[in-house]
Amino acid sequence: MTAASKNNVYTFDRKLLARMTGALGDTKTIGKLCSEIGHVFAEFLPDIFQNETGLDIEIGYAGFDTGLKSELIARLGNGVALCDASLRNWCPDIVLSCDSPVIITLMEILLGAPPTAIEEPKPRTLSNIELDVASMVFEKIADVLKSAVSAAGGFEPSVARPHNATERPAADPDVEDVFAACINVTMGLGPVLSTFSIIVPQQVLLKTTVVFPKGVGQARKAKGAWGEQLEQQVRRSAVNLEARIKLENLTLDTISRLQPGDVIPFQDAKDVRVEISANGRDLYVCELGRSGARYTVRIKDTHGSESDILHHLMS
Repeated sequence: MTAASKNNVYTFDRKLLARMTGALGDTKTIGKLCSEIGHVFAEFLPDIFQNETGLDIEIGYAGFDTGLKSELIARLGNGVALCDASLRNWCPDIVLSCDSPVIITLMEILLGAPPTAIEEPKPRTLSNIELDVASMVFEKIADVLKSAVSAAGGFEPSVARPHNATERPAADPDVEDVFAACINVTMGLGPVLSTFSIIVPQQVLLKTTVVFPKGVGQARKAKGAWGEQLEQQVRRSAVNLEARIKLENLTLDTISRLQPGDVIPFQDAKDVRVEISANGRDLYVCELGRSGARYTVRIKDTHGSESDILHHLMS
C-alpha cells in the first residue's frame, strides 16, 4: 500500500456496521420487542409470586434503554444485584438486575415481618443471605423470560449466583462490547416500588419472536413451597461467628507497656464465659473448652428463640 492510499483509509462507522450486520436495530423495532417482553412479565410474574409465596406483587413494564452493554450495566448504579444468565438456543450472555430494596423487603416479609410495619429500605449492597434470596427471584425472572422468547429445545435457563454491582468484575478487554437493550420492569411489594431489568444483545433480540405463554402453571410449585425453599436456603447460608472473652481489667499504663510474650488472664476464674455473635448481634452464651488440639466453646444459653436468632441474622 502506498503512502497516498494509506491516507485514504477511514475507520468504518461502528453503528453503521452494526446495523448492516443485524447487531443494531432501530428504536421502533427494539421498543416493540422490549414492550412485548415487558408485558409478558406483567401478565404472568404476579401470578407466580402469588401462587408460590401468597404475596401480592405488582409488576409493570417500565420502558427500555439502549446502548453498549457495558454502558447499560453502569447506568443501573451500585444499589443493585446483578446476575449473569444464559438460555441455550437463544442467548448466551443475558444480564439480570434487581434493585436492592425489593430484595430486602421480600426477605423481611417471608421471614414474618408484616408488610405494614416495613419501612422502605434505602439502596445498598446486599449481604450473602440477601443474595441467596435474590438468586431465587432471578430464577423466577429467567423462567418467565424463557417462556416469552420460546427458545427451541425447551432448555432451562442457566442462572449464575448474583453479586452486588460494586463487586462485578471488570469487562474482558478482549471481548467486544455489543449493542444491547435494557428491558425495565417495575416490581411493587408493600411500600417498595423497585425495578428489575433484563439486558440482552440487540442482535439476539432482533431475531426473537415474543410469545404469550398459554399458561405458567404447569411447572408451578404448590402454594407456599417457594417460601419454604427460601427458608431452607437462608438456613443453609454460611454466617461468620465471632467469640468474645472478657479479660482481666488492666490500667492504661500497664496496657501501653505490654510486649510479645506477656500474658493477660481471663476475667473469669473458673468457667470462662464466651459471648458468640454474628453481624454485630449476640447469639449465644458459651463456656470455653477444648477438644484434642483445638479450643472449643460449649453453648450454655441463647439470646432469644430460634426465630429471634434468624431475624437477628437477617437484619
